[in-house]
Amino acid sequence: MFYMSLIPFIILFVYDLKKSLHMAQQNLYNDDKRFLKWTIKDMANFKTPLKCSLVVLITYLILVVFKLESTIITSIYFSIVCLIILLIKIKESKNSDTKIKLKVTSRVKRLIFTNLILLIILGIGLFFIKDINLIYLILFLYDTLLNFVIMLSIMINKPVEKLVYLSYKNKAVNKLNDMKNLKVIGITGSYGKTSSKNILSDILNVKYNALPSPKNFNTPYGLIITVNNHLDKFDDILIAEMGAYKVGEIKELCDLVKPKYGILTKIGTAHIEIFGSQENIQKGKFELIESLPSDGIGVLNGDDELQVNYKLKNNCKIIWIGIDNKDVDVRATDIKTSNKGTTFNVIFKDDKKKYQFTTKLLGYNNIYNILASLALSKEFGLTIEQMKKAVLGVKSVEHRLELRPAGNITYIDDSYNSNPVGSKMALDVLKDMPGLRIVMTPGMVELGNKSYELNKKFGTFMKDTCDVVILVGEKITKPIKDGLKEVKFNNKNIYVVKSTKEAFTLVKSLSNTKETYCLIENDLPDIYNE
Repeated sequence: MFYMSLIPFIILFVYDLKKSLHMAQQNLYNDDKRFLKWTIKDMANFKTPLKCSLVVLITYLILVVFKLESTIITSIYFSIVCLIILLIKIKESKNSDTKIKLKVTSRVKRLIFTNLILLIILGIGLFFIKDINLIYLILFLYDTLLNFVIMLSIMINKPVEKLVYLSYKNKAVNKLNDMKNLKVIGITGSYGKTSSKNILSDILNVKYNALPSPKNFNTPYGLIITVNNHLDKFDDILIAEMGAYKVGEIKELCDLVKPKYGILTKIGTAHIEIFGSQENIQKGKFELIESLPSDGIGVLNGDDELQVNYKLKNNCKIIWIGIDNKDVDVRATDIKTSNKGTTFNVIFKDDKKKYQFTTKLLGYNNIYNILASLALSKEFGLTIEQMKKAVLGVKSVEHRLELRPAGNITYIDDSYNSNPVGSKMALDVLKDMPGLRIVMTPGMVELGNKSYELNKKFGTFMKDTCDVVILVGEKITKPIKDGLKEVKFNNKNIYVVKSTKEAFTLVKSLSNTKETYCLIENDLPDIYNE
């Protein structure tokens, strides 16, 4: 009977192991103790499955302390509670949205293997325990604290992961060293990196073979994979997106791929909770420009005070772009946005003429990204006509102000990682749309002690830009709701739902065949599910 009672536990354990690995992966395998912080925060929420586990643990603790006789009833009880907790967890997972699935990488497989070894060691230890209640208690503790076991596995695997990383890194460095004529462009910033990378790629590919790092491959591992698996001898240019969570990470990426050209999009407050301060973000982002060689070229934004006021420690050539600042090298004027796209004029400082450009993209952020791409494309010898044709053909980047028609509803999908400046610009795009205008958002994260203030301000910006607001998650969106109240937004047009599934159903109900534009602003990953 004892061995039969372990079957439901094994099923529960496998389910929980998958969930723990998923959350560890989303928290960068506990880099900077992110997974530990998330686990403590998640346990503090005291959700239903944890409550059930606690009741069971207390039950078995009582049985152990009072040395009550083990019977068949104990085994049946153990089996039943395992099944009940499993069913509760499955039900809760169905009610929440899995936005990013677990990627079963080689690293994940190594973690699974290490966990199996730990489980075998535990099994051997349990073999010598005669008290069945104590065995059940230990098994339940092991499963309840599985996230901490995963953290232990990550620590055990660190030497192996370092060796694997160095192996792949050396392969990538040797490949780059062999490609003497390859030009490398680095792109970083608090936001707009992926959009800027793809826009630049679309334009440069009119004349060259330019390879952008795929998707959001912007970490050392991501760039190593890009070089080893995607870069080939026919490529003229590598466009490397560079992300960071702390000072020194951009420098590490630059040391890896050695860019000669660099674009700094805009510096904001994204990830300030991890960086620690605005000054650290500024210093971290400028590591790209300060890593360029003396004959390199950096593109900076003249409308960004954090770039204009920075004392650059490099004498390489700098090209300034802007919209509001007239004293820049490449400037956009006469910007007109509609539900079809954007038209604008571009002035290059060296010839003073106005050149009209048209793009399917929306929002001022994309105009900045296009200007930065034009500035470098001119340095790479593209003609105005080539650039105009390329900009017209630039495709929307997935989840970044991407128009997605669905019958009478057009979704403006800006769901990938919102930030204070970008979210306001997204609202400005929605403002110009015809018909019913809806905002769907769970708010912004990783803003540190400014989280409440900036999310509240985000709520105040909604006053004249939309007709309906759908807030996803009651706790996390409270600052936005406070901002809406402050500007006296019609309370009847504010809806709070538990998940994006509910939100989409509500949008369809509210639209009721009317022409509708719905802005999806920041669809948080699973680690932020309430």
